[in-house]
Amino acid sequence: MKKVKINDIEYEVIKDEGDAIDKDILAEKITDYFDEYDYIVGDWAYGKVRLKGFYDSKNKKCSKINDIKDLDNYIENSCAYGCKWFQIKRIKENK
Repeated sequence: MKKVKINDIEYEVIKDEGDAIDKDILAEKITDYFDEYDYIVGDWAYGKVRLKGFYDSKNKKCSKINDIKDLDNYIENSCAYGCKWFQIKRIKENK
C-alpha cells in the first residue's frame, strides 16, 4: 500500500494516473474543507489541479453526487479527456 502524507494527514494512494500527485501543490490546496470526506480525487487541466471530495457508499453523508462508486462516471464526464488524475483515501487514526 502506497501512502502519502499531506499537511500531517496520511492518505492511501488508490490511483495515481499519469503521476498526478504533487505533494507541494496539494499541501496548498487540501484545506480543512476536505477533512470530512473519505476520499479526495484530483484531476489536472491547463496546469491546475481541481479537487473533489467523495464519501464511501456506507457513509451517512453520501449522496449520488459524492458517492465513490460513481468515480468512473465523474472522471469520464467531468474531467478533461486523458487528464492526469489521482484518488487518495484518508487513513483513519486509531484512537
